[in-house]
Amino acid sequence: MRRTAVVLAVLLCAACSDAAGTSAPVTSPAGPSVAAVPGIEAEVRQWRTDEAVGGQVQVTVTDTGTEPFTVTSVALESPGFAPLPDRPVDVAFAPGRTVDVPVRYGDVDCGEAAEPAAARLTVVRPDGRAEQLRVPLSATVLTRIHSEECAARTVLAVAGVDVPGLAPDGDAVTGTLTLTRAGDDDRPVTVTRLQGNVHYAAAADLPRTLGAGESTLEVGLRFTMARCDPHALAEAKQPYLFLLGLQVGDDEEVPVDLPLDQADRDQLAALVDRGC
Repeated sequence: MRRTAVVLAVLLCAACSDAAGTSAPVTSPAGPSVAAVPGIEAEVRQWRTDEAVGGQVQVTVTDTGTEPFTVTSVALESPGFAPLPDRPVDVAFAPGRTVDVPVRYGDVDCGEAAEPAAARLTVVRPDGRAEQLRVPLSATVLTRIHSEECAARTVLAVAGVDVPGLAPDGDAVTGTLTLTRAGDDDRPVTVTRLQGNVHYAAAADLPRTLGAGESTLEVGLRFTMARCDPHALAEAKQPYLFLLGLQVGDDEEVPVDLPLDQADRDQLAALVDRGC
């Protein structure tokens, strides 16, 4: 679920299934498109730094006209995300200039589609006149985020994931992953994989399955240092992100984030001092 640059691929299968599979979120038909605004174009991008922050994307605005303007506020409008207040900014544009503006996005609404989307901009013209504009967004990234989060929400509604606590164990940190059935869906749920990251190697005896009729599954976890070189330690943007693969019945695997609280992260941070 995480990427090294702008991601324009949409996980079309992550949130859908056949009639026998996990129920996909029901999305309303797309609404009317947003009218173009002469002289301004916008798109959504997401970088590793945005993913590290969480809940953030970049609205990339380009002055495609012949006059300068200044953007003094920006917000996302998408039927698939809860609205958030405008973010005050002060970004000057000249013809041909493109600027990435970081913007938060709200909670996902899996009953609505992510597009059509718009950037809500307050634009101040050279004569001092202010306008609030809705600029249509090329928002493939929003659709990808929406698909991923709704797919994860659907799977976790069948079985929740918890890591009760990590503890030091020599040159490692160990703990237990607990999978707990959350609803009436009695299909098996398989933990397919656990993926480490630049900092840490993650090991678990996988795949393991929470069988039909079973309420909980426990899987041992072990984390060790993967790299100790200064470059890796300094540059890793998401040192505590570990992707966990979950599969309900015969549905497609869905990646979710391994839930680690601050105490778990502190244990992993301390492992750097012991292991490096």
